[in-house]
Amino acid sequence: MTNMESSAAQVHVKEAALVVPSDPTPTHLLKLSSVDSQLFLRFTIEYLLIYRFNGLHTDHVTARVKSALARALVPYYPLAGRVRVRPDGSCLEVVCRAQGAVFIEATADFTLSDFERAPRYVTEWRRLLALQVADVLKGAPPLVVQLTWLSDGAAALGVGYSHCICDGVGSVEFLNLFAALATGRRHGGGLEFKPKPIWQRHLLDQTPFKQPRPRQHLEFSRVTDHCQFMTRFTPDQLTPTAVTFDEWRLNELKNSITPTSQLSKSSLTSFEVLSAKVWRSWAKALNFPPQQILKLLFSIDIRHRVKPSLPTGYYGNAIVLGCAQATARDLTEKGLAYATELIKEAKNRVDDQYVKEVVNSVSLNGARGVPDPVGVLILSQWSKLGLERVDFGIGRPVQVGPVCTDKYCILLPVDDHSRSVKVMLAVPSVAVDKYVDLMRAVQ
Repeated sequence: MTNMESSAAQVHVKEAALVVPSDPTPTHLLKLSSVDSQLFLRFTIEYLLIYRFNGLHTDHVTARVKSALARALVPYYPLAGRVRVRPDGSCLEVVCRAQGAVFIEATADFTLSDFERAPRYVTEWRRLLALQVADVLKGAPPLVVQLTWLSDGAAALGVGYSHCICDGVGSVEFLNLFAALATGRRHGGGLEFKPKPIWQRHLLDQTPFKQPRPRQHLEFSRVTDHCQFMTRFTPDQLTPTAVTFDEWRLNELKNSITPTSQLSKSSLTSFEVLSAKVWRSWAKALNFPPQQILKLLFSIDIRHRVKPSLPTGYYGNAIVLGCAQATARDLTEKGLAYATELIKEAKNRVDDQYVKEVVNSVSLNGARGVPDPVGVLILSQWSKLGLERVDFGIGRPVQVGPVCTDKYCILLPVDDHSRSVKVMLAVPSVAVDKYVDLMRAVQ
């Protein structure tokens, strides 16, 4: 037994059950889009929501949540199906036969205060979503929900969903309905929930279009590895970190940029300056060779960037990857304004034509259309999804985060501070102190 395992909190699973939709649902095959089917989206996104709840009637709450899950799976019935590759190999599809999602109830000797810091190691909170789905294509359920009662009366809700079926926006729309049903706000009254879930995955399939000039898509290009990049990021070499940026610190970052940039403060977003700050701090701390090409990849919501816009309630993957790229020398020496401008340019490149190019590329290249991991930092913005407002009748969560803190950077909401952002990222242990010091510095 390792020291990590011996120091882990005890988690006891009381129940693990398949939950099927509470009413009959269609039995058929649903085709996933070319965007949904990309190889790099074939993993499980895992949310961890921590609630202060100190009520006594945990059995009643558990029964309510489990019942709400069954009802939420009626309009979102593909989440009770199973994902597989289509027989012609063109993309993925969902076999909808009401096979069910997994619901787990557990107890643990964690307390609320354990989640006010970063986990001590990458997998410290792993058992708060005990069923780890590594590959839904092997017949695993695309949705797992675990309600864990903590030793001080608080609660942890772990939710794992297949990224093939929905993106962050879509997953939170499902969670909002699930939570509303658990509180009774939508119980039996025939109320129309909004937004109504829309499938229509054909809207992001390959279409012919006039392409006046070829554009380079940096997110899919390969770069030379000058430093055995991937060997730095094995889980046992990583230490999770959490650094919070209050609103005044984000403004401080913006103020530090404008004297050295053509960008005005009003044109800068918190995402742009904060992601630039993270990218540069990470690059400096890891001391890459000057000639190493480094990339920052981040999801861009395209619901309103395509023409026509996707319908409200579309819960599939309506995202493409934005990509900022620079040499390690330029990124670390040219200042925060330079990195911020690269990120803003990456966002601005994504228009209707850009999306069509990506869709056609992944349709034609299939599994080959995968971002090369060398030199890459992936950043995901959860701070704008609304996870901090998901209330199952036990109050709003006081902490929101991933089940496992990994080499991917996640921007998170902060309880009661709507304009603050928590940055969680696991960094190679040898570079942790330098990374945290850089993150806390003004520039």
